[in-house]
Amino acid sequence: MRWSLRGAGDLNANLVSFPPGEGVGEHVNAERDVLVVGVAGAGAVVVDGAEHEVLPGTVILVPAGARRATRAGGERFSYLTVHRRRPPGIPLGR
Repeated sequence: MRWSLRGAGDLNANLVSFPPGEGVGEHVNAERDVLVVGVAGAGAVVVDGAEHEVLPGTVILVPAGARRATRAGGERFSYLTVHRRRPPGIPLGR
């Protein structure tokens, strides 16, 4: 994670960046919808088996309970995730 906003409200935003071919493995977050916004480079977000190309300015809504993964393409891939803050004690990627 390259940057994170954890303000006084219930919003959480994270700037995530991966080198070519790297990303976040498949997982389920049952508690939160997540908005993914492409910032730089090109990559993919896979939601319940459907792959979506993400370029700068692309916005994908990943609903709570969906299986998801991300992967950088042939260049560094950066994207922003935005979701409601998790209560203390709930691990990431759950």
